[in-house]
Amino acid sequence: MIEIVKYGATGRRKSSVARVTLIPGEGKISVNDRSFEEYFKRETDRITIMEPLRLTNTINKFDIFVSIFGGGSTGQAGAMRLGLSRALALCDTANKSVLKKADCLSRDPRMKERKKPGQKGARKKFQWVKR
Repeated sequence: MIEIVKYGATGRRKSSVARVTLIPGEGKISVNDRSFEEYFKRETDRITIMEPLRLTNTINKFDIFVSIFGGGSTGQAGAMRLGLSRALALCDTANKSVLKKADCLSRDPRMKERKKPGQKGARKKFQWVKR
């Protein structure tokens, strides 16, 4: 029986979570059962996601299946990039140093700041009135 090697990892960014699965193949990318180009309309998001593959020279070596939920398109792209980087680091230890040097393995900690009571938003205050 032939055993298929699968590499999986999770990436998070803002409120988005991406579960990435890598299977050796010819380079198909499927996001939520849709094609990569159909799911991510913006070119900048697609460039962001493809960066780990470009750095490790593995563009046509893996079939990538991704399940993403939460957040907006840019947050989802960042989450997918982190998940993809982590999965590539798992499959080959030589990739880890390349991805770490390019800052692809660190999670972006920036989150939305909560609204405070007695204020209009997170930072904005209500207009001050003297009389």
